[in-house]
Amino acid sequence: MNTFYQQQPPMTPMQPMQPQQLQFTVLNAIEPIVQYGLQESYIQHAMREIAAISYLMGMGYQPMVARQIVESWEAYDESFYYGR
Repeated sequence: MNTFYQQQPPMTPMQPMQPQQLQFTVLNAIEPIVQYGLQESYIQHAMREIAAISYLMGMGYQPMVARQIVESWEAYDESFYYGR
């Protein structure tokens, strides 16, 4: 099993926020992932990675852990580049 899954516990659910505070929090949380996706050469691959990272973040993984998990998939599964 990949060690990234075991590095950090999932994030705890956040308390309810005011709309502007929620917007600020969400946009700040996703900005590093967006910047990472913009560095990818192939748009379909970048979108697939961003979606997978976002999904894992929604499951409670810390952003960097989610990114490391998705990057680990690329190391052993080239079909990740093209979808199934």
